[in-house]
Order: sequence, then structure tokens, then C-alpha cells
Amino acid sequence: MKDIAIYLSNVYKKYKIYHDKAYTLKDKILFWKRNRFEERWILQDINLEILKGESVGIVGKNGSGKSTLLKLLTRIIYPNKGEIKLFGRVAALLELGAGFHPDMSGRENIYINASIFGLSRKEIDEKLNDIISFAELEEFIDNPVRTYSSGMYIRLAFAIAININADILLIDEVLAVGDIAFQEKCFNKLREIKQKGVTIIIVSHSTEQIEEFCDKSIWIKNGKIEMIGNCKEVHEKYKYYMLVYNKFNK
Repeated sequence: MKDIAIYLSNVYKKYKIYHDKAYTLKDKILFWKRNRFEERWILQDINLEILKGESVGIVGKNGSGKSTLLKLLTRIIYPNKGEIKLFGRVAALLELGAGFHPDMSGRENIYINASIFGLSRKEIDEKLNDIISFAELEEFIDNPVRTYSSGMYIRLAFAIAININADILLIDEVLAVGDIAFQEKCFNKLREIKQKGVTIIIVSHSTEQIEEFCDKSIWIKNGKIEMIGNCKEVHEKYKYYMLVYNKFNK
């Protein structure tokens, strides 16, 4: 497995969907019917090998399990069944501002966020100026991040993630938040990272971006891998399915 960056075998993930969940002991006793739930399988029988240095796009309609798959890879959540192996340091951009403390400054959040990814204080000190410069937040870096716009959030989060020197980079749709100029800046930086041999996984509804950047694409349909292969071939099948799906679900 020396050439493999990400390995998944027979991975399953389910959630409990509560109809009306009770949160206090009193409510749980008096309104016991609120505790009723149904179990829903979000991912089923996921088998996947991604090689070191590959760039892979993941597509699928909302609710298909794309984001859950990335959360499993970052170990935010764990599978109910199956095996997941990752070989190398992982950096992730999953949700806008995830891991940021709103009352702390951008500078303070850099130290907190980067330390979560495994960097030492010394390593963060060495990369601090590069992070601030890439995020273009020199004037605002000491302001609380709750005062930041969504674009400023994503610039800071992305700047931290790309300076981790990770072996695997996971990105979930968040690049769509930035303006056009910053999106282009991000993709230029991703190309540099790709050339260094970093494995990159991108979840996106933009099939054009995936085709431009990725080596292959994975289509997840109703929690299962429907198709893996050449980006354009996968997206052609996926787009046809979405046209038919939308036609009969208006």
C-alpha cells in the first residue's frame, strides 16, 4: 500500500434522525414519545483507493453523502462499519469558519486552527506571515473573526490549510464562497500543491472546476459509489441523471 494515500473498505455510516428530540431528563420522562427516531444509512459499502498525488473530485446531489465521506476522512465522525486508512498528515476545509472562535482575533485563530492540524508553536511562528499575506487580511488580522465577512473567513481558513504542509488536503465546496479573483488565486495555489505530490479531494457542485483540476471524479448516489473514472464521462452520466431526477421531482 506504499502508493496509496486513502483507503476505504466496506465503509458504512448511519445517523439517528429524531422526529422531535427531547434534550432534558424531564422532557425525556414526560414526553418519551419525542425520543422516537429512525436510523438512516448515509453511506453504504464504500470501497475506495486514492493514490498519493491524485486529485479527485466528488459529485452528487445534496444529501447523497459527500460531506459525510469527507468528515469520515478527517475523523470528525467514525464509520459504523468498515475500515478507513489515511497515510500522511491531513488538512481540511469542510465548513466555513469551522474551528474558529468568533471572539478571538484572526491571529489567535491561526494559532488555534494550525495547532489542531498538528503544527507546533515554532512552526506556526514561521508560517504566520505567509498565512496572513495569502489571506490578504493584514489590516484585520487582530480583529475578532465575528466581524469578518464570509469571504474573509474563507480566505483565512484556506490560507491556514495550504500552509500546513499536509500530505492530504480535503476541500468541501467552500471555495465557492470567495470572490472570482480569490478563487483563481486558490486554484493556482492548489496547482502548485498538486505538483508537489499532495493528494487533493474536492467536493463541489461545479463540474467545470473539477474537470479543470482533477484527475478523476467519483459520483456518489444515495450513499453509494455509482461511478468512478474520467471526469467528463462521470459528469455526463451524473448530469443526465440530475436532469431526469429534477424533471420528475418538481
